[in-house]
Amino acid sequence: MDGIASDVAVGVKRGSDELLSGSLYNSPNSGMSSISDGTSNGSDSKKLRVEDRMDAPPSRVLHIRKLPNEVTETEIIALGLPFGKVTNILTLKGKNQAFLELGTEEAAMTMVNYYTAVTPHVRNVPIYIQYSNHKELKTDNAGNQRAQAVLQAVSAVQSGGTPTSGSTASESALTPAPSPVLRIIIDNMFYPVTLDVLQQIFSKFGTVMKIITFTKNNQFQALLQYNDPVNAQQAKVALDGQNIYNACCTLRIDYSKLVNLNVKYNNDKSRDYTRPELPAGDGQPAVDPSVAAAFSKDSNSLLGKIPGALSPLSAAAAAAAAAGRVALSGHSGASGVLLASNLNEEMVTPQSLFTLFGVYGDVQRVKILYNKKDSALIQMADANQAQLAMSHLNGQKMYGKIIRVTMSKHQTVQLPREGLDDQGLTKDFTNSPLHRFKKPGSKNFQNIFPPSATLHLSNIPPDITEEDLRVLFSNSGGTVKAFKFFQDHKMALLQMTTVEEAIQALIDLHNYNMGDNHHLRVSFSKSTI
Repeated sequence: MDGIASDVAVGVKRGSDELLSGSLYNSPNSGMSSISDGTSNGSDSKKLRVEDRMDAPPSRVLHIRKLPNEVTETEIIALGLPFGKVTNILTLKGKNQAFLELGTEEAAMTMVNYYTAVTPHVRNVPIYIQYSNHKELKTDNAGNQRAQAVLQAVSAVQSGGTPTSGSTASESALTPAPSPVLRIIIDNMFYPVTLDVLQQIFSKFGTVMKIITFTKNNQFQALLQYNDPVNAQQAKVALDGQNIYNACCTLRIDYSKLVNLNVKYNNDKSRDYTRPELPAGDGQPAVDPSVAAAFSKDSNSLLGKIPGALSPLSAAAAAAAAAGRVALSGHSGASGVLLASNLNEEMVTPQSLFTLFGVYGDVQRVKILYNKKDSALIQMADANQAQLAMSHLNGQKMYGKIIRVTMSKHQTVQLPREGLDDQGLTKDFTNSPLHRFKKPGSKNFQNIFPPSATLHLSNIPPDITEEDLRVLFSNSGGTVKAFKFFQDHKMALLQMTTVEEAIQALIDLHNYNMGDNHHLRVSFSKSTI
């Protein structure tokens, strides 16, 4: 193989507000006048206009373009895995292109059709997939050995992960999913697995509508319903046989004979996400979404090796959440107001809370309580954003203190009466230009990640160097451990030593004016450098 990308562990991301059909398939005048389908030696021998390609005959070899520079074979293979067996791969590193060969033409057609409607992303970069002129890939030169090894490893993980079914996962992916409902059994359950954990993991593959959990034959089991059987299929292929935590809590997944679940109560045993108004039922505690915060910490369980599968969860975090469940008070009302407590009252300001909570939604108002200055009310744009902020920020460190975030019983945050001086403790951000989510369908919705030591920087002016940014971020009181520019230098990844330092840097430097009206944008990243 000519170009083999360096191996960096990352995830694959799907879904976007851009439709591939708009940019490649139905729009010959989209400005992409020529695309190259390099042959196996990587030469730029064929230039074809998009129009010539629109009716290209189906082939089991797919041509993938606009890949990010550091892409790995594993990430490219992961694009094809939900649709069937991947039989070969060739990357053209210098061209940011690759060829992927699937086991059958049907699998390739399913993949192209799916990604026509949902723009595929690798490392948050939209990529383009189309049929290749090649009918098969011939990659016999020595450089291709590593790609073949990666292919074999992925196939082994897949087939090793389906002891419950007779076929391998890759074969089963070729047949349509019989049901949108999955039956999930958890083996080696040394740590508690909650309904929230399952929802967080399985929602990476589509909209989870309903979950019912129960114990049968002394095993924790769940039934989980997607809105589409295709999502159930993808989740089964990617997750069957994986461990939720390091070396334990193994997922065994099969299709259920049921095609629809009937959920009567919303509590910590069952949930219908389409009907939030359901009662909690027989004295069951209402589900506490703040527990989910503890599950966003990283670890190196096997899931970290499956691109695009899940954010691996650490056993310590799971145990902490299970122990903390009793102490947390979640309100199941649909208010968008949060109560943050145990704040550092010497340091915290409405502006700093606006910036941090603004990563997860559009903060409307902030009120630091006059008689209890280590607590604040934060009004988000809606209840979903409030839940998101709570699940990601509860238990994080801000200004040296572990903050607690719960739903408030208040429906809104009151502004002080006119003429009353409340020492700047209440601030109205309703018309702030800094809201990240005011545009419907904004890309920002897809880039919401838990607080992490690695920050994603964008809107960097052309004359700013790595050294400038290292100095700037060191001044926020932390140490910059690693840095990496993206190809165009408008974006970069910057890694602080701890998550707390990264939170501090984001609060201090999001919207920082770099000169010439370039305001730096800072968010948490799921990548590592």
